Amino acid sequence: MFNIVLVNPQIPPNTGNIGRICVNTSSTLHLVKPLGFSIEEKDVKRAGLDYWERLDLVVWESLDEFLQSVDPSRFHLATTKSKRPYFEASYRPGDYLIFGSETSGLPTELLQKYQERTITIPMSEEGRSLNLAVSVGIVLYEAIRQNFEEFG
Repeated sequence: MFNIVLVNPQIPPNTGNIGRICVNTSSTLHLVKPLGFSIEEKDVKRAGLDYWERLDLVVWESLDEFLQSVDPSRFHLATTKSKRPYFEASYRPGDYLIFGSETSGLPTELLQKYQERTITIPMSEEGRSLNLAVSVGIVLYEAIRQNFEEFG
């Protein structure tokens, strides 16, 4: 239904949990190298439980390879550096919900190039960034809410 893109993910359990979300929502998980772990590690499989084998997974060798292969008009780039709340974006099935690494987020150049495609999850000033899997779930389920009739 949707495409979840993780650019340089670093924490195996996050990726495993996101894989589980993808299976449960009929979404494709795209991993953009370099990865901070091997996707064969038991931690990823444990976090994904029995879902990992049913995951629709695409692995990209680099961000450039990914960017040259997909339509940027279908991007939604999640970042703390945007003022546009995720719930103000319009999502269509097949869109790419793009998230950066847990440690550094998305590259600044990418955010600048596609600034009009950036979204954020509002948070209080006292808080810190949310866990990556939680962030994916929040944005993905808003996209599904907007397209619920097609989800069924």
